[in-house]
Amino acid sequence: MIVFLVRMFLFPTVFNQEYFNFLFFFMNIYISNLSFKVEDGDLRQLFEEYGEVSSAKVITDRYTGRSRGFGFVEMPDNEAAQKAIEELNQAEYDGKVITVNEARPREERPNKGGRSDNRGGGYGDKRRSGGGGYGDRQNKRW
Repeated sequence: MIVFLVRMFLFPTVFNQEYFNFLFFFMNIYISNLSFKVEDGDLRQLFEEYGEVSSAKVITDRYTGRSRGFGFVEMPDNEAAQKAIEELNQAEYDGKVITVNEARPREERPNKGGRSDNRGGGYGDKRRSGGGGYGDRQNKRW
């Protein structure tokens, strides 16, 4: 611990993120298989039985506003968060068996849209990927 603090003060730019996490660590909890009727307040109320909740969010579809069936809760006390995870994982809540885990960092996903860097259209150069429109205009003159 002392080594960490010494390094942090000697090399502050290298340890800024670690320093932030050291001072303001919140355990982020992932909850899945939620009923579509569950809202942010319900999730907060469920986890407040185990300790302080800094945030609770049910993820919704951006177009319909309907719940996507999962959410996240942040708790500042690790012991309370761990107890909540242990006791609520595989518990029944609002008619469904929920899964509760510590959230993992979001991974970068490949683009599923099929869109390539060439945003050109169907009349483009056949050797390039893409399709539709007028193709790669940077090499063509009108």
